[in-house]
Amino acid sequence: MPIYEYECRFCSHKFELLQKISDPPPTVCPNCGKEGGIHKLISEASFELKGSGWYVTDYKNEKQTQKKETKQAQNSVKKDANKSKEDSKK
Repeated sequence: MPIYEYECRFCSHKFELLQKISDPPPTVCPNCGKEGGIHKLISEASFELKGSGWYVTDYKNEKQTQKKETKQAQNSVKKDANKSKEDSKK
């Protein structure tokens, strides 16, 4: 069952309810007791993708590794170029 987040327009009290999709929304604020001021909030979903086969576990790390390797290779080429310039000056 999903957890819905609500807020009272009168007292600004925020609360969560675990309810079925088919359940009616609450009408009375549990904090101030006034009726008719409750509205549903749109909040960020929180879930975690576990196991293999997801972007986070399989593909994301490969791209980051490739970027690091590319940067390291570029840095070593620059160092080699600087060394050869110094050697040619001597």
